Amino acid sequence: MEPTPAGPQPSPRLSTREGRSPRDMMMSLLVLLVPIALFLTFYRVVLDGDKPISIDPAETIQTAQREFPVAQPRGLGEDDWHVSSAAFRRVDGGATLRIGYVGPAGKAMQLVQSTVAATTLIPAEVGGSGKRVGAHRTDERVWMQYAGRPGETALIFTEPARTIVIIGDDSDTENLEKLASSLS
Repeated sequence: MEPTPAGPQPSPRLSTREGRSPRDMMMSLLVLLVPIALFLTFYRVVLDGDKPISIDPAETIQTAQREFPVAQPRGLGEDDWHVSSAAFRRVDGGATLRIGYVGPAGKAMQLVQSTVAATTLIPAEVGGSGKRVGAHRTDERVWMQYAGRPGETALIFTEPARTIVIIGDDSDTENLEKLASSLS
């Protein structure tokens, strides 16, 4: 016959010296965090990782100039202003050029130039609930200022051959006005 156990057996436990201490866990975390911190520092400082990516819109602008006269910005700082996108599209009723910018404040804005009728273009760009809230005068033009979608402001200039719309964050109207003033 086999002997029967006298009672419940205690579960095996590690002694204090055999287990992991909080100091061991901290050392493990440091081994992981130090290379990550070094990589992020290298990315931001050496590779300019926070700087917006810039493109050259020249080819897109040349394509649009075949369809209508294109107003181009002059005198914007190369280091402060970045062209982030450029697209030209022919649509029913006209053609549209879109150039995306990132201004000095790091806010995105879009310059739209189109031969589409202003009555169609403005509600499409500003939103159906867009309302005129004022005007902005530059050396060459008088722009209508619109409050568009929530958080957006638009400057709009219309003429028979085209409509120019500049849309951006309503907290960055100074740079919207600077972009409008630079167009020639």
